[in-house]
Amino acid sequence: MVLAVIAACEIGFWVLLGAGLVARYLLRMRRLGLALLISVPLIDLVLLAATVIDLRRGATANFTHGLAAAYLGFSIAFGHSMIRWADQRFAHRFAGGPPPWKPPKGGWARARYEWREWGKGVLGWAVACALLGGGILMVDDASRTGELLAWMLRLSVAIVIWLVAFPVWATLFPARSET
Repeated sequence: MVLAVIAACEIGFWVLLGAGLVARYLLRMRRLGLALLISVPLIDLVLLAATVIDLRRGATANFTHGLAAAYLGFSIAFGHSMIRWADQRFAHRFAGGPPPWKPPKGGWARARYEWREWGKGVLGWAVACALLGGGILMVDDASRTGELLAWMLRLSVAIVIWLVAFPVWATLFPARSET
């Protein structure tokens, strides 16, 4: 069930985002567009509620429960950036807005960008791990929550790999910036 809710939430995210941008730029209904864009985080609450309900009903935590926590954590950390990314492109394409911002290609500006993005990743990791820890405490049965603990380890390994592969690499080996 949780996997279906995750898929529905991802679809819902893009539908609300698209509807908000269409209302804002094509229909020129700025208030409606803003309302739709502001309501995007409500999708996360639906996923959180579905996951909690499933675990409270006695389900043994599985891969999808951990995936839900990861999805929520990274949605919180990167959701605003994703909306801004889509908004810039939509405004440029359909409303004569300026070209969208692009990340620096190299140099110290790229390294700063990678550190900032990794910082958002750390926020997503922290939120996801807090949710996973909350699930472990809520269920209070180690035989039913082993997968949640495994997800904490997976996410921790992923955030360390990200650290080395992007911000540390960009800092130690800054590519020449194209000016």
